[in-house]
Amino acid sequence: MDALVKLLRKVSLDAGVPENCIFTRENELPGFFRPTKEWDFLVISPKKKLVACIEFKSQVGPSFGNNFNNRAEEALGSAVDLLTAYRDGVFPNQVSPWLGYLMLIERCDCSTTPVSIKAPHFKVMREFNGSSYLDRYAILCRKLMRERLYTNTSLIWTQKAGAKVAYGYTDDELSFEKFIEMYSAHLAGQKSEFVD
Repeated sequence: MDALVKLLRKVSLDAGVPENCIFTRENELPGFFRPTKEWDFLVISPKKKLVACIEFKSQVGPSFGNNFNNRAEEALGSAVDLLTAYRDGVFPNQVSPWLGYLMLIERCDCSTTPVSIKAPHFKVMREFNGSSYLDRYAILCRKLMRERLYTNTSLIWTQKAGAKVAYGYTDDELSFEKFIEMYSAHLAGQKSEFVD
């Protein structure tokens, strides 16, 4: 994740964001349902406008079941909390901030094998039938964007291949390149926020 943070910092700097407007520590933002929530990456203009906030998450290892539900709940809660606070005037006199969600997941048998579903009372949505955890993360990321909870999301899978690590995407919509492209476009549109 550190490499992705460094890359986002470089993209921000290249877009004209001053170094002192990029925050990767002490990133608590006020919420609506709770006092504060810490985000992983923030861009705040000299005029104290929240330009962008990004959440980084990862999942490796065998316990995909419990962690997937936790990650889904965290992603939903964080976005709804911040966007409701924005709607309620916590971040006044500004356009809606760019919200990003970046998920890194290990590609392995545990994440790519279809998972059974227990639903004794009602049918689940059909896209979840026969899905693996990697599929479910892709569904989550797409729906987070379609419901406009996050401006953009990216799902990156990694896989150990001997001494090397491979990476990829489930599809172009969730690629890191698309994520960076959309983030850069937002920063370009907010350039005036960083000019005195």
